[in-house]
Amino acid sequence: MQLPRQARIFIAGHQGMVGSAIWRELERRGYSHLIGATRKQLDLRDSTAVQQFYAREHPEFVFVAAAKVGGILANNRQPVEFLLENLQIQNNLIEQAYLAKVRKLLFLGSSCIYPRMAPQPLKETYLLTGALEPTNEAYAVAKIAGIKLCQAYRRQYGCDFISGMPTNLYGPNDHFDSQNSHVLPALIRKFHEAKAKDVDTVTCWGTGAAFREFLYVDDLARACVLLMENYSEEGFINIGSGVEVSIRELAHTIQQIIGFRGNIAWDNSKPEGTLRKLLDSSQILALGWKPQIDLKNGIRLAYEDYLKRYQS
Repeated sequence: MQLPRQARIFIAGHQGMVGSAIWRELERRGYSHLIGATRKQLDLRDSTAVQQFYAREHPEFVFVAAAKVGGILANNRQPVEFLLENLQIQNNLIEQAYLAKVRKLLFLGSSCIYPRMAPQPLKETYLLTGALEPTNEAYAVAKIAGIKLCQAYRRQYGCDFISGMPTNLYGPNDHFDSQNSHVLPALIRKFHEAKAKDVDTVTCWGTGAAFREFLYVDDLARACVLLMENYSEEGFINIGSGVEVSIRELAHTIQQIIGFRGNIAWDNSKPEGTLRKLLDSSQILALGWKPQIDLKNGIRLAYEDYLKRYQS
């Protein structure tokens, strides 16, 4: 099913990294009735406000790309906010989509939903087969609840609500806070500031031995549109690049791209999360999607975005 060109499409979180990428992809494809709302315009934690928004805008298709996100430090320090606010946001968006008779909804989760010690690569069937990673458990529990809520509406009311689970994302409109953001943008900022200040050493968290898979956010956006058009199953579907890299290797790659000539030190007292987290994305690959932007080119594009937004 191709989305009708005149369809009213609501991208929740359209100013964030994921939502803005979905917006760009839909615009590129010629969709003209895209709907968004800033945080000032719409508090997604407020059920009544979300209900009134749906009644006013009449969206036919909904991408749930809004969430409270952050890195290991933020998740550790604010488990209440990461659990409560994400539950509020997604519950309101999903429930009101049902009440407003939305034709289809795509909920986006996170690869942190999987058990910490699950076999690699991570298959969709591994959900709820073991304990979660403690450093992002609150966020993971919220995302699992979102998957289950979409499945419940499908089973009980026949709603065409689906879920996609992206791997670690990066790209334009990312958060580049050195303390609270995810590892890749945090490293971009660290190395840029070290180069600008001509310091000798950049200190990175952990040992650098953990492996991560990264996906450029515009590749995710293409996957989201594909799923909205071609996937209508109860089971959620993984979305990953299929390539993993150690944090140590990632740091050296970012160091080279930015041109920092100093040393890298590793702070073993800091957490580094799950040691490995690679998705099995065979289901979405079978639908005809594949990533187009490799990690080095993606980092260059992300760094260009950082310079444009924070250094201009």
